[in-house]
Amino acid sequence: MDPDTATTAAERPVPSRRQTALVVASLMLALALAALDATIVGTALPTIVADLGGVSLYSWLIAAYLLTSTTTVPLYGRVADMVGRKPVLMFGIVLFLTGSILCGLAQSMVQLITFRAVQGLGAGAIQPVIFTIVGDLFPVEQRARLQGFFSGVWGTASIIGPSLGGLIIAVASWHWVFFINVPIGLAAMLMLAHNYHEQIVRRHHAVDFPGAVLLTAGISTLLLALGNSGGPGLYLVALGLLGGFIFVESRTPEPIVPLGLLNKPLIWVGYLVSTLSGAVQFGTTGFIPLFVQGAQGGSPLSVGAVLAPMSIGWPVGSVTAGRLILRFGYRPVLLAGLGTTVLGTAALQLLQPATPVPLVMLNVALVGLGMGLTSTPVLISIQNAVGWQQRGVATALNQFSRTIGGSLGVALMGAVLNLQAQARLAGLVADREADPAAIVRNLLDPAGRTLYAGQLGIPQQATAEALHTVFLLPLAFAGIALALGVLAFPAGSVRDHMARQPAPDD
Repeated sequence: MDPDTATTAAERPVPSRRQTALVVASLMLALALAALDATIVGTALPTIVADLGGVSLYSWLIAAYLLTSTTTVPLYGRVADMVGRKPVLMFGIVLFLTGSILCGLAQSMVQLITFRAVQGLGAGAIQPVIFTIVGDLFPVEQRARLQGFFSGVWGTASIIGPSLGGLIIAVASWHWVFFINVPIGLAAMLMLAHNYHEQIVRRHHAVDFPGAVLLTAGISTLLLALGNSGGPGLYLVALGLLGGFIFVESRTPEPIVPLGLLNKPLIWVGYLVSTLSGAVQFGTTGFIPLFVQGAQGGSPLSVGAVLAPMSIGWPVGSVTAGRLILRFGYRPVLLAGLGTTVLGTAALQLLQPATPVPLVMLNVALVGLGMGLTSTPVLISIQNAVGWQQRGVATALNQFSRTIGGSLGVALMGAVLNLQAQARLAGLVADREADPAAIVRNLLDPAGRTLYAGQLGIPQQATAEALHTVFLLPLAFAGIALALGVLAFPAGSVRDHMARQPAPDD
């Protein structure tokens, strides 16, 4: 490797303890911006639908953000290599805050979906660039210790976020779940400006813009098709765009998705498992709030309480998996996690309008535990199966797989929900609200529930039945992932699957 195009260990700046603490605090605050938004907004979604209407577009509130925040990750990484990490991170935060303000001002569901996509464009730069900065500044031993701090940011946000979102809605309005990002983001930018000073080493990279455009267009078109916004022609267009993406990637010197990585079964199976797990994760966290607030007549605070156990089960499973894989290898832990996820998603079928909230919380915690047991062996196995030069892109593609799976899964579940709502809710209380979308909207609005008086249980039961059909999809995704793990994920110890790790400057 050309010494002019890489930073060697000897060139790595050694910050003082005070500088280290300030930089880490700045990066943690920037990461908290994305983490809190992700957990607060989920709690507010049913209330937003109750206010703005457009339940048929519900899944797009989730999918639009996931799509833009995911497909831009590889592109931001390439640009950060060319112009430096700090300007890219600052740009991402500014764009994220712009999207947040616009979301808070949105007056329709279409506007909100558009502005969530703008938020996602900024979010795509935040997390990957933060971890790139950590890799630039600290040797691997320090990175291992610091990882606990950054994981703690997500864990804390996951516990605080849902309750905070419910509280904001209770005392103010849903608009403030977006406005609250502004002071946090400005504080993060101020701290980064004063505490993080990078030494830019110019690297000569070709940015794969054609690949990025084809990937974004192909996934967007597929989401439109799954959202039932068009006929079979959309699927053909999506297939053509994604086929063009594969063609371009196979001939580009520095593709955003190196196809050679997929030659190893451990890696391609891991990516597929991450894709399916993302559909389970985002599908569960996206549609459980509809069940709690719609079918059960809960409040935004109860929605936050129900989502919190997933954020507890996940880190418990993750920490447990980290210890077990060294002893038993990746495959047994992965299969245990996928089996637990199957049990958790199967239990979703047992939920009823009268199911006690603690039991719903236990169910969600079981899904979170399975997610933690699954994600850790997949991530560590992929990172250790490649050399140093490919570890960054391999790790980014794992995150890409999970969030793209979430986008596609949520879009598909939203399409199923729309069909089920039409079939089960049409004609209910016809004298007042014959429109299924209006029925769901009133169920999500505590004031609107009074329209049904003694008939409240009828639309609630119909909504629960519609969501039971929707919840069959996470169960199917988890089952396919388990079958993949059993049939295709290679056995062996951690050392058996470890690639030779050349030094960064080799």
